[in-house]
Amino acid sequence: MNNSDFGTKTATEQLEAIEARLALRLASCLNEAAEAVPHDISERLRFGREQALARAALVRRQSVEAATSVQSSGKAAVLSGPPTVWWRFASLMPLAVLVAGLVVIQQHHDQEQIAVAAEIDAALLADELPPAAYRDPGFSAFLQTNDGP
Repeated sequence: MNNSDFGTKTATEQLEAIEARLALRLASCLNEAAEAVPHDISERLRFGREQALARAALVRRQSVEAATSVQSSGKAAVLSGPPTVWWRFASLMPLAVLVAGLVVIQQHHDQEQIAVAAEIDAALLADELPPAAYRDPGFSAFLQTNDGP
């Protein structure tokens, strides 16, 4: 190591050192002036400082509560915190409604098929031809060649 390593500081480090010295001087000047303030003024200042700290704590507490309930990310708002029982119930509700709807649709479809089959069976049984005639291959050929009586 040579001497140039110890004596060189970057511009940022020099600026920070100057700011630190200025801050110490200002603090010492303010402390000296605070000792010269009359008692009644110092009490009013103390009371004002306590009120400001109380308001700041209230605002900080409200912002923390707001941040835990809703966090804004870009254009979307996202709920944070652990999900409650009601939130889980509300999340599962659309799925339950969808499943119930599908079950109702399936039952309706089955009932329609049963009704159509019953209608066909009733027409076959009420017809003048015996049901065995419909199984005869010659009869189906006869129906295809003759469209009607």
